[in-house]
Amino acid sequence: MATLLRKVWESVSARSASASAPGSSPYSSWSSSDGFHQLACIRASSMGDFDRIPIDIFIVIVKLLGPKEAAKLTAVCKSWKFIVSDNRLWIYFLQNQQDPWDSIFFAETHLRSGFSLWTFANPMADLSFMHIYGQRAMVPGTMIVDGGSGYCKYGWSKYNRPSGRSATFLEFGNIESPMYSRLRHFFSTIYSRMQVKTSTQPIIVSIPICHYDDAESDKSARKQLEEAILSALFDMNVPAVCAMNQAVLALFAARRTSGIVVNVGFHQTSVVPILHGKVMHNVGVETIGVGALKLTSFLKEQMQQKNIYFGSLYTVRTLKENLCYVAPDYEAELSKDTKASFQVPSEGFFTLDKERFQTGEILFQPRIAGMRAMGLHNAVALCMEHCQEAELNTDDSWYKTIVLAGGSACLPGLAERLEKEVRALLPPSMSFGVRVLPPPCGVDSAWHGAKLISNLSTFPTSWCVTRKQFRQRSRSKLIW
Repeated sequence: MATLLRKVWESVSARSASASAPGSSPYSSWSSSDGFHQLACIRASSMGDFDRIPIDIFIVIVKLLGPKEAAKLTAVCKSWKFIVSDNRLWIYFLQNQQDPWDSIFFAETHLRSGFSLWTFANPMADLSFMHIYGQRAMVPGTMIVDGGSGYCKYGWSKYNRPSGRSATFLEFGNIESPMYSRLRHFFSTIYSRMQVKTSTQPIIVSIPICHYDDAESDKSARKQLEEAILSALFDMNVPAVCAMNQAVLALFAARRTSGIVVNVGFHQTSVVPILHGKVMHNVGVETIGVGALKLTSFLKEQMQQKNIYFGSLYTVRTLKENLCYVAPDYEAELSKDTKASFQVPSEGFFTLDKERFQTGEILFQPRIAGMRAMGLHNAVALCMEHCQEAELNTDDSWYKTIVLAGGSACLPGLAERLEKEVRALLPPSMSFGVRVLPPPCGVDSAWHGAKLISNLSTFPTSWCVTRKQFRQRSRSKLIW
């Protein structure tokens, strides 16, 4: 094996130096070509001593060399290029990267074209994963800022998770100040905490779910928010910006481009229909006035009624995240012994009983908390009915995948209970095939959706607006 590897290396060193231009990247010559042409080439040429090696053994040798040296083999001869360009080899290299292979495959086959999403009919035939590997290796690091309604997550696209968290942007600066000023202060604070220059890398920003309706006033408000975000960032000398809806990013994290996202936000819960990566405002975004804050406040009230002392609302939130769950059958759960304890650092052990599942139950029965609002399952069923009536797609299965998002959506049992309740409300023709998926990446689903985009082989070109494009667009508006 050592002799074979030495022969490979000697062959590469002798021939690739003359075939490649000085200073060129080993990835620069990667491209896919017609399979029949390649087959003709390999028959007409020879690999010398390596002709006697079975192809599967040869691929094992190339795997041991690694992607950079394997890429150099394309310059040796057409036979080597044909074999080394095999998609299976580069899928192997991609599978050994930090990101999960199924996420990479979804992103490269569904998201690489940018905002005009489309899917390859036969991804394995239409894509060169050798070319994709090389492009992904050269994608710059990207700042990701997921500005939620309660908390903001920010960090680098090359990391596995956000590197920092803070209060939402509405808590930055003076609330009386114009939106632009608050956003400018918010992004300046994030860049300062990350200790990076604004001009060095692109940024992906999640736009909070707001101004839900299809009315002109809501369209205008959504547009103004996006324009304010872009203006604030470009005035800070950021080279390129991708601003996307938070629900869409959460859907991408679940490896879907169409479906319904149920986002349990800080103040309220939104049911968002999305088709091909676009929020269907014309179908209607349903909202209920129960969010993470209401769940925490309800648990706090239950604890106070039982004379359970706690130091702060943070303690209550910690107990909610670690002890609370959603019962599959609320009435049956009332007769069970559900006591459980959890130790909160610096405050000791807390024991909860019925309030463990009663807290999450207010999503389905808001009246328990003294609220007059529809239950979550009713809102989802209503949204699905509107999707069916709109007839936006010949395949009506697009709205039957429901993806949960948001911190409180991570409550154990929520996905199973919601699926059960929605199926019970819908006629059999609609309920067949309905699936509810838990948050794909926990509380950071939208952040991970942005991470998928930021590591695409076509990023930032296919997804970002540059400062020059934004200025030109602004000037054209002034002209008209």
